[in-house]
This record gives sequence, structure tokens and C-alpha cells, in this order.
Amino acid sequence: MVDLKANPYYLSDEDCKWVEDTIAGMSDEEKVGQLFFQLTSSCEENHLKELMEKYHLGGCRYNPAPGLKIQEHNRYLQKYAKIPVFIACNTESGGNGACADGTTIGAGIKIGATRKPEYAYEMGKMGNEEAASIGCNMAFAPVCDIHYNWLNTEIVSRAFGNDPERVAQMSVEYLKGAHTIPGFACAAKHFPGNGQDFRDAHLSNNVNYFNAEEWDKTYGMVYKSLIDNGLDAIMGGHIMLPEYAKAINPDLKDEDMMPATLSPEIMTTLLRDKLGFNGMVVTDASHMVAMTDRMTRAEMLPASINAGCDMFLFFNDPDEDFATMLDAYRSGVISEERMTEALTRILGLKAHMGLHKKAKEELVPSPEKAEETLGKQEYKDMAKAISNDSITLVKYKDKDVLPITPEKYKRIMIVHVKGAESGMGQFMKMLGMGGGNPAEALKERLCAKGFDAFIYESPLDKMKQQIADGEKPNLNLYFAGKNAIADFVDQMDLVITLCNVADGRPSFGMSKGGGEIPWYVFEVPVVAISCAQPTMLADIPQVRTYINTYDSSDTTLDALVEDLLSGPEAFKGTDPIDSFCGLFDARL
Repeated sequence: MVDLKANPYYLSDEDCKWVEDTIAGMSDEEKVGQLFFQLTSSCEENHLKELMEKYHLGGCRYNPAPGLKIQEHNRYLQKYAKIPVFIACNTESGGNGACADGTTIGAGIKIGATRKPEYAYEMGKMGNEEAASIGCNMAFAPVCDIHYNWLNTEIVSRAFGNDPERVAQMSVEYLKGAHTIPGFACAAKHFPGNGQDFRDAHLSNNVNYFNAEEWDKTYGMVYKSLIDNGLDAIMGGHIMLPEYAKAINPDLKDEDMMPATLSPEIMTTLLRDKLGFNGMVVTDASHMVAMTDRMTRAEMLPASINAGCDMFLFFNDPDEDFATMLDAYRSGVISEERMTEALTRILGLKAHMGLHKKAKEELVPSPEKAEETLGKQEYKDMAKAISNDSITLVKYKDKDVLPITPEKYKRIMIVHVKGAESGMGQFMKMLGMGGGNPAEALKERLCAKGFDAFIYESPLDKMKQQIADGEKPNLNLYFAGKNAIADFVDQMDLVITLCNVADGRPSFGMSKGGGEIPWYVFEVPVVAISCAQPTMLADIPQVRTYINTYDSSDTTLDALVEDLLSGPEAFKGTDPIDSFCGLFDARL
């Protein structure tokens, strides 16, 4: 059932014997524990000791923290693991996905804009060098989704773009870069492919609507390219693929349609039998609504394994979930054959990574290794090069706006447009990961170049300040008072509308004559810039000049200002998606 001498394992007879002997010597509890990939909630040694000794986990993820703290966490995990454990990280944009002081190399969409596959290779190599230096051994990456629907915000900044050939090429290069690190594995995501449905699988169902022929030429081609290049593992997405599932099983009814992680048609017949994937499969996070809304959790855990997934990502309640999977195994809901198959893939991958041949103290590098690796100058130089090559001038109707100079546009008003903050955004701020204020950072850079830049203060912000100062705000002044366009235009020479919307749509003020919405594109020169998701033209189609920077890192803002001062020919990026969102009016 599992060929451990074939791609991606290539094990020796000795390694195969280790896998077989280890499985033969495992208790029921140890077998079930290997099926779980848990998110740890603490770095404390006693907590991690109990986690490994009580649940015998096959893999772990962890919460963000500085590199040396994560390294200590990982050392405890391996110390108390009877079988070496997978320790995964989300290095889909660099080492920042492994630890708080890792280096952001560049998100998929940003690298896609450069059209340079060597950057994807370097991201896979450099980001995972940082991850490996703190004891991680697996990346939940690359993101090989294809962004077809501009309303999909879940993967718009994470995917390499909307062209299957480019996504395949970039994904393979990422994999090759990661594979330069001995003993490091990749789990590509999110099979069978996100990017068509506008909905977020964390919050709702997600559907891939392609039929079998369409899927084979696009998403299927991407995954086959990765498989042929030695892909170690795949993360199954909670994504329905109804047309393909029905092609495989004509008796399948609509009401019985399942996300891929619960669908044997997709995870076994398509992935294993048709694509020939011999590696390990882990589910995406098990709290996502696209998985939990199809059956009870007690049914869901064993159903994911029986569908063809080998590992289940995250406990809900550890005791409850562990007992559920153990009961399913002992009662025969999960057969002995299926359990052995899953364990063979899990342990086979660990053997391929060489984990079984290392002493416990060798599984995690020394603190000195992390200190010399994290934040290397070459990583920062790579991030800078990607920033220089990625910034994209998407729309340029007013041909005389660029370059901007202090002589032409002394007074620049920056309008900081934000999105409605999600629960996840609030959580990240609580962890101290808010990401700074790109409007302030841009203002400082422009002032350093001789501009008199200032940030627009909305009427609502002024009202809040008046209330904070114990004053009573004058509502008539803000919503019904005099507000001549000539007075508004006299305040500035140019407006930069800076959209900093990480997910969802922008949140504009609605006051009379307010500056949040760029209604004044024919009154004063306007340059609109999105420093997060690149689909803001759908919300401000009237802007005449529109730029995507894809993030607001220091290197990106440095490159942006230089491009603005140099002129339109300085922008090197090429739109990796349809940033006009298929809308007629966005191109006017």
C-alpha cells in the first residue's frame, strides 16, 4: 500500500525495518497519538512533557515567540517524545513564520509580481534555514493555491498569483529551496485548491467549482509538478470539489458532499490513485467551519483518517479527541489496515528526514546556531531585492503625476484607509504583532525627502479627541457645515490614499466632504497605494493612479518612495493577479 523505497521516501532496507519494527512495538495509545498534530499552548517544560508522554503526539505547531524561546520549546518536545516529532512552522513568506525574530522574505503574491522563480527558491531556502536553526523540521508551505476570485481574501496575499503555470513553477522552486536543508520537509497546501470561492474556510464552506478536466489542467498540474519533484507531504484543505467527486462517484448526492479532508473520493481516489501521491497527508486546522459543519466532531475525527488523511491537525479538547480516535481504532471504525497505512507514511517520512538516526540532543540545534542564523544580512538583502522588484504600478491614467518631487507637490496629504478589524487582527495585536503604522512610516520618509507630508485626520477622529478632552463635539460642523471644495483643495498639492486592509474590505468614513474616500480625483492629484491585499481598485475604481506594494515593511516603503520620486518606469513589478478585479469601471 505504501512504497517506502519510492518517491518521496527513498528508504533503505534498514530504514524500512525501523518503520515496520516501530509500528509492531507500539501500543494502541502510541499509534493513535501519532495521528495527531497538536498546537501547543505553552512553552513550559512540564506542560510539554505531559503532552508528549500522555498523548504520544506525532507532530506539533506552536504559538509565536522569539526564536530562542521556540528553540527551547522544541528541545523539550523532542526530549520527551518516544518517537521524534514533526515540528512544523508556517514559513510561507519567510522565517517570520517560524519565530517572531525571523526574517520576512516576501509573501507569495509579492514574489509572483517579480516573475522571478529564483526568489521563491531563496524564500524556501532562507526562511527554512531560520526555522531549522530553532529546531523546526517541517514547513506548512508552499501555498500553491490559485487566486481566481478577487473576492477571496483568505489566500490573495499568500498565493503566487492567478496563473497555474507560474504557481507551479514558484511552488516547485520553494520546495527545492527548502530541500537544500538536510532533514527538512514541506507540506504543500491547500489541496485540492483554494482561490475560487469568495468565502473563507475558517468561517464558512469553501468550494472549488472546476470539473475534472479543468482541475487537471490547473490545480492538478500544480500538485503533479510538486509530487514529481519530491513533495514530502500535503495539507488537505476543507474545500469541496463537487464536480470531480461526482465524476469519481456518480452515486454521490449533493447533500452528502464533503470537504476534501472528509472525502475518500478526493483524498484517496484522486490524490493517491490518480495523482500517485505516496507521501503523508495532514488535515488543515480542525476548528475551521468548512470541516466542522458537516458532521459531529466524534464522527469527524475518524472520518478524516478513513478518507485518506494520515494526520489530524489540532485537538479541540485533548482528552476528548484522543479518546474518540482511540475508541474508533479499538472498535474497528478505523481498521488495522488503515492505521498501519497512516503510520507507515508518518514514520516513513520521519525516517526519510533522518530523525530516527539522531540522538535526542541532536534533533534541535544549539542556541549559538540560532543566534548566528536568525536575521542574517543576506536574508535582509534578499527581502530588499524582492521589494525593489515587486512594487507594481497597476493603473496610470494621469501620465504627468509621476515622478513626484517637492517642487511639484510640496504638501502631501496621506489618507490612511483601514479595514474593519477582525477578531484575528485583535488577537495579533494582543500578542504584540500589530505591524506598526505604515502611514506614519511613509510620512517620515517623504518628509526626509523634502516634502511637507501630513496625515489626514477624519471628522470622526476629531470628534473622538474632543470627547476625550471633555469637550462636546459640534455635529453640525462635521456633517452639515460649510465645506467648500476650493478650501479642501487648497490644503494640499497631492493626496496619497494608503490602503492598509489586511482582510475584508476598506472602512471609509461617510462625513460630508471627508477625505477618506478619494472623491476628489479630478480636483487634486491622487496616488492610491495598497500596502496589503492588492484588490482595492474594486472599492476605489475612480482613482487614476494605483500601486500595489503587497506589504508595508521598511524595505518596501523605502523602495516605494524611490520609485515615486523616479517615475513610472521605475516600477518593476508585474500584476500577478487581475488587480482590476474584472470590473469595467476600474479600468476607466
